[in-house]
Amino acid sequence: MKALLKTKPGFGNLELLDIPEPICDETGIKIKIHYTGICGTDLHIYHDSYDYSPPVVLGHEFSGEVVESGKNVKHIRPGDYVMVLPSIAWTCKRCSFCKQGNYMFCSERRSLGSGVNGSFTEFVVVNEEMVYKVPSHLSLKEAALAEPLACAVQAVEELTEINAGDWALLSGPGPIGLLCLSLLVAKGCNVIVTGTSQDEKRLKIAKDLGAKIVVDVFTDDLTALVKEETHGIGVDIALECSGAPSALDTCIKSLKKMGKYIQVGIIGSKVEMDIDTLLYKQISFFGSYAHSMKTWDKVQKILSTNMVNLEPMITDIVPLSEWQKAFDMAQSKESGKILMYYDF
Repeated sequence: MKALLKTKPGFGNLELLDIPEPICDETGIKIKIHYTGICGTDLHIYHDSYDYSPPVVLGHEFSGEVVESGKNVKHIRPGDYVMVLPSIAWTCKRCSFCKQGNYMFCSERRSLGSGVNGSFTEFVVVNEEMVYKVPSHLSLKEAALAEPLACAVQAVEELTEINAGDWALLSGPGPIGLLCLSLLVAKGCNVIVTGTSQDEKRLKIAKDLGAKIVVDVFTDDLTALVKEETHGIGVDIALECSGAPSALDTCIKSLKKMGKYIQVGIIGSKVEMDIDTLLYKQISFFGSYAHSMKTWDKVQKILSTNMVNLEPMITDIVPLSEWQKAFDMAQSKESGKILMYYDF
């Protein structure tokens, strides 16, 4: 079968190659991948600014159909439509982080698409604890967004208290930003979404999803707007989802005294920041690194109740054979979530 691999360290080095079809063992579940999303992490691996173990098949956001299950698998059977928690392809299961469900911090952890072969191919074999059935009302396209939704759920629902009526500044209307926006709107927050002129299409999606205000930081005066809308107080919370170094300072300046800052996007480089502003404003600063087992329990509830509308975020579906086009589109910021499908 064909697969898109990061073959060696360095910028680029992505190749579409033939690899053996994975074998399903006694505890394995073999999934035929229907849709797989391009994540910011895939772009960081492309640019060599995220940890990975080459050669490795990229991709970790996906949905598909079970075609084989091992004899020790209890609850998943061939024919089931499923979505996958990719981050626990391998964990030690012994450390305090694993025991608490905070698997992201296991020192031995390997994830699909970076540590072990991922979803930019035809088939993948995973273990049962990674697999969740897709609710009957949810399309497989929408189900492919389960993992990025989990990232948004942790950021918005788990780190700190966010209340109806709060003013929230959300920097970056990419797929993760749009998912965070949907959750904030569902909570009753007033959300200001910022982007650039490149984000015109994404900002329109943000407006359609319920953003109170969308801002092009190249042409609009964000500082004046925040001052006017919040009566000079500043926003209650800022979520930085773009990964743009300059956005961090902008978000902190927009926060009220004793406001809350959440870093969601991966920046991938060192940044300068005014630490004294954190001190003088007494800002609570949070990092949100992916998700936990607790998060995935919440994701299942959210998906089963149609709390968020995922379909508007999916703007493009591209065959795997045109992966370079899909990556270029993702980097251009002119699209929402881009899904790929196997076409060989």
